[in-house]
Amino acid sequence: MGNERMERKRTDPLHPTDPHHSSTDLSEGKEKLRLKREVGLISGVSLITGTMIGSGIFMSPEWVLHHMGNPASSLLIWAACGLLAMFGALSYAELGTIIKESGGEYIYILRIFGSFPAFIFAYTSVILVRPAGLAAVSLSFAEYAIAPFYPGCSSPQVAIKCTAAACILILTIINCLNVRLATSVMNIFTAAKLLALFVIVVGGLVLLAQGQTQSFQNGFQGTTAGVGTVGVAFYQGLWSYDGWNNLNYVTEELKKPEVTLPRALMIAIPLVTCLYLLVNVSYLAAMTPSELLSSGAVAVTWGDKVLGSWAWLISLSVALSTFGSSNGTFFSGGRVCYIAAREGHMVNILSMAHVRCLTPSPALLFTSAMSLIMIASGNFTSINSMTPYADVLLSQVPIIIPIIVLMAAVYLVLAPIIDQPQMEILYIGLFVFSGIVLYFPLVRFKYHPRFLQTVTSHLQLLLEVAPTTRDAN
Repeated sequence: MGNERMERKRTDPLHPTDPHHSSTDLSEGKEKLRLKREVGLISGVSLITGTMIGSGIFMSPEWVLHHMGNPASSLLIWAACGLLAMFGALSYAELGTIIKESGGEYIYILRIFGSFPAFIFAYTSVILVRPAGLAAVSLSFAEYAIAPFYPGCSSPQVAIKCTAAACILILTIINCLNVRLATSVMNIFTAAKLLALFVIVVGGLVLLAQGQTQSFQNGFQGTTAGVGTVGVAFYQGLWSYDGWNNLNYVTEELKKPEVTLPRALMIAIPLVTCLYLLVNVSYLAAMTPSELLSSGAVAVTWGDKVLGSWAWLISLSVALSTFGSSNGTFFSGGRVCYIAAREGHMVNILSMAHVRCLTPSPALLFTSAMSLIMIASGNFTSINSMTPYADVLLSQVPIIIPIIVLMAAVYLVLAPIIDQPQMEILYIGLFVFSGIVLYFPLVRFKYHPRFLQTVTSHLQLLLEVAPTTRDAN
C-alpha cells in the first residue's frame, strides 16, 4: 500500500518536479506534457502582421515627419525601417531553423553565449520590456475605445486605465484557455486591420488621381540631417515595425517550423512595409505637411477629411488594431517568460503548463500581473518612453546577425542618448545591471529558498499545471 502511494505521487502531474528533467509523464504510459504545434502559416503571418500593425501607423507618421522636416525624407525613413526589419527577419529565419526552440533572442543568446547574458536578457524582458509594451498598447486601445463616449473632451485617466486593464484580463482568459482560440482572435483582428489600411490606401490613390499632389512638390526641401535627429526619427518609425520577430518566440508551437517560419516572415514584413508606405502617401495626399504635424491623431484627421460622416470607422479600426496587437504581444511575451523559467532563469512555477488546456498559463498570468501593475502606476507616455531604449539595448547583444543590423542597433542606442539624453535611459541601465545582483545567488549558485517549494506545490494544485518537456524536433 505504501509503495502504491509512492508510485502515484511520482506520476502525479501536479507534484513538483525538476524543471530541467528531460520528460514529465502525465501518468504511467501516457504522452509527455508539452505545448501543441497549432500555429500554421496563416496564423504565423497573422501573428507577425497583427503585432506589427498596432497604433503606430495611425499615430507615428507626424513624429517621423516632425523630426525629418519634409515628406520625401520621412518616406525614406519608413522604407529604411522596413528594410532594417527585413534584414533582421532574414537573420532570425536562419537562426530559427537551426535552433528550433521557442524563446526568440533569449534562447539564441543562451545557446550561443551562455547563461549569464541570457539571464540578463530574460530578467529585463520578462519584468520590464514585454509587460511595458503590452501595457502601452493596451492603454492606446483604451484611449480610442472610449473616445466616442467623451466627445469634445479628453477621456478620464481612470476610465482609460480600467479599460486597458479589462483588455489585458480578457486577453489573459483567451490565451490561457486555448492556443487555437488565441490564434483565431489574431487572424480575425489582423484581417480587420488590413481591411482598414486598405481603405486608407485606396482613398489616397483616389486623391492622387484627382491631382492632390501638393505635399510631394519640393519633397526634400528643409530636410533635417542631424545624426541624433535621424536616430529619433528611426525610433518613431521602428515602433510601428515592432513585433517582426514575434514568431521566433513560439517556434516549438509552429507546424513545420523550418518551412513556416521563413515563409511567414517573407510574407508579413514586405506586406507591412508596402502598406506603411502607401498609407503615409495617402495621409500626405489628404493633408498638407503642416496639417499633418498639427494633427493629434493622423488617421482620425484623414477620416474626417476623406470619409466625412463615416470617419468613425477609423477610430473603430484603430481600436480593433490595437486590441489585435495587444493579443500578439501577450501571446509571444508569455512564451519568453515560460521558456526562461524552463531553463532555470525564472521560478519553477512559470515553466509549467495547464494539464488540460496545454497553455503556459502561469507565465501568462505573471505577464498579465506585471502589465496591470504598470498600468496602475503609470500612463502611456511614461511607459512608452521606457520601452524603445530597453528593447533596442537588448536587441543589440551580438548574436550571429548581419553587420548592418548590428551597426544599426548600436547607432539607435547611442545617437538619441548623445543628442537627447533622458533620465529613463539611466533607470533602464540600472535595472538591466541589477540583474547581476540576482543572477549569481539564484542562478549561478542555485540558491532556492525552501518556502518556494511549498509555494510552488500549492500553486500547481491551484492552477492545475505541471512541468513540460522540450519539443525541439
